[in-house]
Amino acid sequence: MTTMKTVSFLETESDTQAAQTAQTVPPKRPSALEQAGGTEGIIYSSLPAVAFVVANSAAGLKVAVFAALGVAVAIGVLRLARKESLQPAIGGVFGVAVAAGIVWFTGSAKDYFLIGIWASLGGAVLFLASVLARWPLAGVIWNGATGKGNAWRADKRSRLYYDIATLVLAAVFGARFAVQQYFYATDQVGSLGAAKIAMGFPLLAVAFLVVAWAARNSNKRLKAIGLLPAKGA
Repeated sequence: MTTMKTVSFLETESDTQAAQTAQTVPPKRPSALEQAGGTEGIIYSSLPAVAFVVANSAAGLKVAVFAALGVAVAIGVLRLARKESLQPAIGGVFGVAVAAGIVWFTGSAKDYFLIGIWASLGGAVLFLASVLARWPLAGVIWNGATGKGNAWRADKRSRLYYDIATLVLAAVFGARFAVQQYFYATDQVGSLGAAKIAMGFPLLAVAFLVVAWAARNSNKRLKAIGLLPAKGA
């Protein structure tokens, strides 16, 4: 009887410790890629633009508008059927609907890309301004998302790393604006669609690699000078 009670007590204590451990371990945050719907989500996001350009060339503006909307809705239905996250699909449908509405109102196919063009300029200005204000957004966003706070701002070298990463992001958005604005001004709708895809996630992925480089070097530096714990950082 004593042995059975002892085993029961140990099992209960073990279960309690396991439950406490499960409660104290924070849930894993989804990565930026996962929030975008993974690799498939990135591919899906470019399909409405492809459908718009192809349909506009083959059958005219009205067909192109409905083609882009149809593809965006079809992607949402597919995700629903596969029980995947609908957040990227909903955002995609909304974005395509707004762009299509602008095209329908203006009657110009190139206006499908207007929001993205000016959003790129806004992003470039915002990233550049954050560096000038000594709050580089690459560092603010990365350390905020990973829960490391603002310790990096106390170290000049860490700020330099994030300055570089933020300037790369500003360059990416600035290049997007310059190239796509040129095609917009010269009424090259097909080239606009190609530029939107080529300068979208593939180019942004390169910038994210620079951000990851900055974060890794900053973390090493902060650990070395004691601003971050040596383990678990």
